[in-house]
Amino acid sequence: MSVEINIPPFLQPLADDVKRVDVSGSTVGECLEAMVKRYPRLKKRVFTTGGKIHKGFVIFVNNESTYPDVLSRPVKDGDIIHIAHPIFGG
Repeated sequence: MSVEINIPPFLQPLADDVKRVDVSGSTVGECLEAMVKRYPRLKKRVFTTGGKIHKGFVIFVNNESTYPDVLSRPVKDGDIIHIAHPIFGG
């Protein structure tokens, strides 16, 4: 099974300037773990020390929000995961 993760520009320097990475996994969490295994410098930026997604990130699968079950959200072959960092303020 292959799932694509789109890495946002602000994280690309921690992933050898890669924009996309293909990983295997059956959940968003497994896929993100595969990504940080390949690019370990991403781990502290994406995950908290407790293993959750940092609150500043929103994760989408095929343009649908994964909230509230971010890490346990199932994925299938050909899905695309987007890591977003929304900007708030006015």
